[in-house]
Amino acid sequence: MSDSIGAADTSCEAVIAAADFPVFVVTTRAGAETSGCLVGFTAQVSIYPLRFLVGLSKRNHTHGVAARAERLNVHLLGSDRLALATLFGSETGDEVDKFARCAWHPGPDGLPVLDEAAGWFGGAILERHDFGDHTAVLLAPDTGAAPPADVSTLRFHMVEHLEPGHDA
Repeated sequence: MSDSIGAADTSCEAVIAAADFPVFVVTTRAGAETSGCLVGFTAQVSIYPLRFLVGLSKRNHTHGVAARAERLNVHLLGSDRLALATLFGSETGDEVDKFARCAWHPGPDGLPVLDEAAGWFGGAILERHDFGDHTAVLLAPDTGAAPPADVSTLRFHMVEHLEPGHDA
């Protein structure tokens, strides 16, 4: 690797870290199987029509369930919900029923809606794209609940210490 490529990697990582983006919990359902995980790779990618992109690690249990699902729910967590982020970010659905350890209710199409989320939205999965170690899932948001105007959101620097249930 050349020094300029290494510097670009370091610069990119430094810029992204400085942005301190929000993290979300994604939940889904395929048949009777529910799953959810903490995600950091997300972006609104269109205004009209509204579109949202979620990156799911291919090593994550949720990836397998989402590959068979028709919809995803995306939950915004308040900065006071580190325990919920830890559950969905440090445990794996291969070994733990995360939904037995938190409060939730079935939302549209039976997908889990986390009761402690500050706000959430759900949408149909329109497309899936291979992006290396993650799959990009494109959503058409069509339902949800807005967060309070004064919500302080959980951000990357608050969860960067978490050990993932699977390697990224």
